[in-house]
Amino acid sequence: MLTSTTYKVFETELRVRPDDIDMFQHVHNSKYLDYVLAARYDQMDQCYGMSMEKFMARGFGWVVKAVQINYKRALMLGDYFFVRTGIESIDERGCRVKFTINNKANDKLCSDGWFDFVMIDMKNGKGVKIPDDILEHYSMLVDE
Repeated sequence: MLTSTTYKVFETELRVRPDDIDMFQHVHNSKYLDYVLAARYDQMDQCYGMSMEKFMARGFGWVVKAVQINYKRALMLGDYFFVRTGIESIDERGCRVKFTINNKANDKLCSDGWFDFVMIDMKNGKGVKIPDDILEHYSMLVDE
């Protein structure tokens, strides 16, 4: 994947809900993945100008190929937090999206990591080359 370009980072604010809490009275580890995916869904539409629905209308989807998540600090019931994401690298087969999750109260890092996404053909579920117009659209999101 190409790595020489720095892309813009976008931010979504979310709040911990009661059903996010595990038996240890903090956010269950799996919820952090949900938070990133929820933020990406919002950001694709609001920040990238290419909603998931637009991809699906063209017969494409994005699926997770691999994920790395590092847990630093627990989020608790009622906490507000920021999910910041940005493309780290992109090529014709997929992209790596890096993320951080920070507690809004003190901006301390709660979690960070990355997701590798691949584009698929919705009809057969197989990986496809990302169309040039999409790669070009993402190239406009370079942080200058």
